[in-house]
Amino acid sequence: MVRATTRRTLLGAAVAAAGTGALTTGARAAGPPSAASVPPAAPVRTARLVDNRFWSSYTDWRCGDADGTRAVAGRRPGVVIGRAAGVTDYTDPHTGRTEPWEYGVWVSPEHRPTVPATEVIASWNAHTPAGTWLQTELSGTYSDGTATPWFVLGRWASGDGDIRRTSVDGQTDGRSSIWTDTFSVDDAASGLRLVAYRLRLTLYRRPGTRLTPTVRRLGAMASDVPDRFTVPATAPGPARELAVPRYSQNIHIGRYPEYDNGGEAWCSPTSAQMIIEYWGRKPTADELSWVNPAYDDPQVCHAARSTYDYQYQGCGNWPFNTAYAASYPGMNAVVTRLGSLTELERLVRAGIPVITSQSFRKEELTGAGYGTAGHLMTVVGFTPDGDVIANDPASDTNAAVRRVYLRREWENIWLRTKRYDANGKVRSGTGGVCYILWPVSPVPSQYRVLKSLGLL
Repeated sequence: MVRATTRRTLLGAAVAAAGTGALTTGARAAGPPSAASVPPAAPVRTARLVDNRFWSSYTDWRCGDADGTRAVAGRRPGVVIGRAAGVTDYTDPHTGRTEPWEYGVWVSPEHRPTVPATEVIASWNAHTPAGTWLQTELSGTYSDGTATPWFVLGRWASGDGDIRRTSVDGQTDGRSSIWTDTFSVDDAASGLRLVAYRLRLTLYRRPGTRLTPTVRRLGAMASDVPDRFTVPATAPGPARELAVPRYSQNIHIGRYPEYDNGGEAWCSPTSAQMIIEYWGRKPTADELSWVNPAYDDPQVCHAARSTYDYQYQGCGNWPFNTAYAASYPGMNAVVTRLGSLTELERLVRAGIPVITSQSFRKEELTGAGYGTAGHLMTVVGFTPDGDVIANDPASDTNAAVRRVYLRREWENIWLRTKRYDANGKVRSGTGGVCYILWPVSPVPSQYRVLKSLGLL
């Protein structure tokens, strides 16, 4: 069994169409059909359900509203603290320590997504040297013309010596809520949608210094994926398999209880580390010096520590994982949704592996050997028959990480938004959520597919 390591378990409990019982993985429930028992739907062309908007160019940063920040040009433009707007105290809820911080603020122009949204997930790419950190927020306009408050989406630093990296619980205006890292309309069936939003960055540094975070990319994925237990089948494309390093999360069981105890809780950072190293990056010996030298694959321990959300008390915060990946030189990383397995195939064909999030009962995915309320794995290729080749970290050894999963089963469990748990209760699915990591200078084929998805 793989434990739920994403927020979908919590969100599903809140918005599921039926049932509030605790999720039990593994055993088949009486009544609900498996994906394999539902006849494949005929391939259809559907309207796009996802809107991506990311600010990353010098022009982007100059177009925002700045108070104490300034845009910087160069090969990787960004936004930094200029003349600080002021000083404020921050009390870290996880240490109890109160300290003063200078700050600057940047607010994006309003964006009106092509998809009036039920969910929005932001992500950012930044460098935060010791003595700095950042906060991201979202405010939007509903379809009835009313406005949301500013919701905190994350307080983040690449290290944990200044503040404890954290999401913020309990945020709601009675119409929408923040579920760790996801803005979600509480009752999508009501027809209420978010039709516009702005993102706000607040950059912090120790007073009296010239330190600054540098944010290279900020944006969000807005989506309105309809409720569905099954998704249309797609035809296989050309076969390809990428040479992505293979790491097991299970060899780390019991390691570092302060970062959620390794093993089943580490699927997200383990998957992120595989792709970081596929792109030729890795932690330095200095960065790994804190890890017990007796442990294999210390970089996985480092990834877990670097993605740990002290409020969520786990390593499954989606934007924290992409922010960690993008903290390596020359890397971009975002959280988004894809609309079909065909889109994922296009990325792999261009040489870009993808980390996907899914939930399923044991019998719904042949060969997995476990059921899960939330799990991350890395898609690295497709067989000539179109089946999915995944580096699945829920394996007992690194050698066992490579798996081949049946296309129709895998496609459905990843893209559906509704599912049955082992007790026959309706729960939510991730609806195609994934992490996409790529280098700052992609080759032309990579650039084309990323551009087509609205990521460049």
